[in-house]
Amino acid sequence: MREEAVLRGSTAVVGVAESDLGEVGPGVSSLDLVGQATTRALADAGLALSDIDGLFCHSAFVQMPVVATAEYLGIRPRYSDSTAVGGSSFVAYLRHATAAIAAGMCEVALITYGSIQRSHGGLITSGAALEKSYEAAFRPRLPATAYALAAARHMHEFGTTREQLAEVAVAAREWARLNPVAFARDELTIEDVLGSRMVSSPLTIRDCCLVTDGGGAVIVTSAARAKSLRKPPVYLLGSGEAHWHKDIFQMPDLTRTAAIESGSRAYEVAGIRPSEIDVVEVYDAFTINTLVFLEDLGFCEKGEGGRFIEGGGIAPGGRLPVNTNGGGLSYCHPGMYGVFLIVEAVRQIRGECGERQVPNCRTALVHGNGGTLSSQVSAVLGDESTL
Repeated sequence: MREEAVLRGSTAVVGVAESDLGEVGPGVSSLDLVGQATTRALADAGLALSDIDGLFCHSAFVQMPVVATAEYLGIRPRYSDSTAVGGSSFVAYLRHATAAIAAGMCEVALITYGSIQRSHGGLITSGAALEKSYEAAFRPRLPATAYALAAARHMHEFGTTREQLAEVAVAAREWARLNPVAFARDELTIEDVLGSRMVSSPLTIRDCCLVTDGGGAVIVTSAARAKSLRKPPVYLLGSGEAHWHKDIFQMPDLTRTAAIESGSRAYEVAGIRPSEIDVVEVYDAFTINTLVFLEDLGFCEKGEGGRFIEGGGIAPGGRLPVNTNGGGLSYCHPGMYGVFLIVEAVRQIRGECGERQVPNCRTALVHGNGGTLSSQVSAVLGDESTL
């Protein structure tokens, strides 16, 4: 970690934005949403499109995503990265952009994503798998079945209850009710979650993320340049990446993810303990994600996630603010969610979140997940006082 620690605080996020969210309707493409989000993020930073010389993006819906995105935006980046590790890719790009900037390969990096998944009729795949599937014979409903396996195992091994899992969805909805652009803002109770349509036992439809349209953009530059721009810089203090499997049947332990490694690496570089994190934004594609990641990222012991969450533990006013925009469960989830984790964390550190603002927020942990609990990427962000 010695070499990476040199990069601590060397870059900062200087602009963030969402596109239009929810259901954007016909005539709008995923690249249109990328364009909206990028234009808004540049305005947030006080930069121009011509300033972008590094492009980082991934898409299941666009061929050669960095090439297509650059063409659409009318830019000619000198450095591009389309690393594909699922929804965690965008958190990984924070780390990759920092390395590229430190190496002089680019100066202003754009991280972006857009999808019209809802307007296109729901779940979209990126095409037929080219490799043989050893899971297909069991007729799983992926990805829900994979996450249901993890939930069932956690319940069996640690006594986690359905009510505790439901509290994850209820907490997300309480945060979403404070977010004017969240997709789902009506009241949600534990009974509503338990009584909703079963998708893959033990997970009901309310344990599963939304299917929405949406795009996001994040602008990263050197700490030196960041100080002269429009908004207070939010620094990347540390990050880590890890993956132990691709398919769920190859997962070594259904209750433990590679977030154990990615989180510890991020904390080590940042020089920060979990107890020093003010707000947590984790990839909540399913309710079990939030519970397991809180354990693996050190906010409670393994097996204690259900008890940590219950009684409003991660809801507004609880012991730990988690997924303060409403998360993928209630705010938005357009196929891949990672970029939105960064957007919310940056806004919280800047103090821009209105009713849902966490008081005195100086640090945030952002954690991305890809595949079926497969790729895990963690990043610690902080304001100037944390340098």
